[in-house]
Amino acid sequence: MDYAIIVAGGKGLRMGGDLPKQFLPLAGRPVLMHTLEKFHAFSPDLSLILVLPHDQQLLWQQLCTQHHFDIPHTLTDGGDTRFASSQRGLACIPADAEGLVAIHDGVRPFVSPEVIRRCFDAAREDYAAIPVMPVTDTLRYVDRGHGNNVMRAHFRTVQTPQVFDISLARQAFAQPYRDSFTDDASVVESLGCQVTMVEGNRENIKLTTPFDLLVGEALCQLKGKSVKK
Repeated sequence: MDYAIIVAGGKGLRMGGDLPKQFLPLAGRPVLMHTLEKFHAFSPDLSLILVLPHDQQLLWQQLCTQHHFDIPHTLTDGGDTRFASSQRGLACIPADAEGLVAIHDGVRPFVSPEVIRRCFDAAREDYAAIPVMPVTDTLRYVDRGHGNNVMRAHFRTVQTPQVFDISLARQAFAQPYRDSFTDDASVVESLGCQVTMVEGNRENIKLTTPFDLLVGEALCQLKGKSVKK
């Protein structure tokens, strides 16, 4: 069986409000519901694990009741860091489980089914896969107030889901935390494993700021228009 861990531990400070960003309304429903629906639509057989801070879980359950949200998922407490939250999500997977596990940001509700599939297919072959996109802006390396441009063709932006063989993920997250763990893939790479890169989708943005939420609303409107056509 394959699993998807949806990590939603944000407090939404950059959104400028009291409501955690994963619960903010997007097209009338909390962002997090859109994200879970993407993975359930990709495969109803995926076992979904939602990692939330303990003090947010009652609100989540109330929102599920309010919006008649009934996609099955396991709920577990988040940790103080992304590393700890991913660890706790992995702990919900049975010890004898085999297959793949995806780890995805709860506030990336626009990942496409094609990207999820590409990540799972690549990880099934190579044990670890992440979606990336080319850099379109000019990049400058800065050091002590000085800098110089660098070749953007040498860089990629990294998205989620990041998909791994379950046993490999367990081994990686059994390590002590390090500051160099900037995402889940960096934890796996610290074992000396290579991570395969696949093409992401441009719409797969992380909703972090009020501007991101405006973009998200526009994407929902565009999607609604395309469905009507």
